[in-house]
Amino acid sequence: VFTKTLDEPEWDNTVLAKGELADEINKLKEQDGKDIIVYGGATFVSALIKEGLIDEYHLLINPTVIGNGMPIFKKLDSKQDLTLIRSKSFQCGIVLLNYELKRN
Repeated sequence: VFTKTLDEPEWDNTVLAKGELADEINKLKEQDGKDIIVYGGATFVSALIKEGLIDEYHLLINPTVIGNGMPIFKKLDSKQDLTLIRSKSFQCGIVLLNYELKRN
């Protein structure tokens, strides 16, 4: 769990990551295993984008217009060029879009 406020984990089998974001992510990437999946709010996701730590995006488009909300791509230092690698439509109307970041 990436946190700036918790002192102790509240769940079993949980480790708190309290250091610098890029350092903590790079430590995870050095470990055995495959993909790292992140679920987080706009502030956390924006920080990952700014540090260049996201390789692939999985975006769910829900066919509901709410008229407001928090954008996840706000306050970026530069534009992020993406390549669509797959898409899937669900019967409920939700569309899953998978993009890879184009690296320069």
